[in-house]
Amino acid sequence: MLREVTVKIGLERIDIQKGIMVEALLDSGATGLVMSSEFARKQGFKLKKLERPMNVRNVDESLNKERPIENTVKVNIYYQGHRERTEIDVIREQKWTVILEMPWLACHNPEIYWRTREAKIMRCLEECGKQWRPVQGKLGWEKQKEEEVKEEAGKKREEKDKKKKQKKGKTVEVKRVAEKWEI
Repeated sequence: MLREVTVKIGLERIDIQKGIMVEALLDSGATGLVMSSEFARKQGFKLKKLERPMNVRNVDESLNKERPIENTVKVNIYYQGHRERTEIDVIREQKWTVILEMPWLACHNPEIYWRTREAKIMRCLEECGKQWRPVQGKLGWEKQKEEEVKEEAGKKREEKDKKKKQKKGKTVEVKRVAEKWEI
């Protein structure tokens, strides 16, 4: 008798920080982290259109009869104290709400207890917490690193602007005092 291994994970919508618990299938034969389009629609996930659609292939390498993947959703995944931000492909006609596939399993390297069908994350690799899945032509961690660099540069710019405003404010105050005292 074939029995699936599933785990309860938390999914958080990034746009409104709203979370939901779902049962996700662990599938070492799949190569894409996927979410049901019906579930994404019902939960109000914000869909992000891919630059170019991705065809879905079956185990025998034939093209899947369903339409190509055209959208992703950006989420935070929570599982056993781990939190990671990633994009999940949205796919039609799917039995499972979410499927966590081989690259996710390889990255987190869970201990799977087959008799009880439990998975425990106890020995994550160095990549844990980084976006590991490919995103339109770049490995996810490369794209994530670029985004982090841009975010850091933006924070530095904001800090610099804030200091400028503070300095300008002090200069204006000194000018007012000097005028008041007729200096």
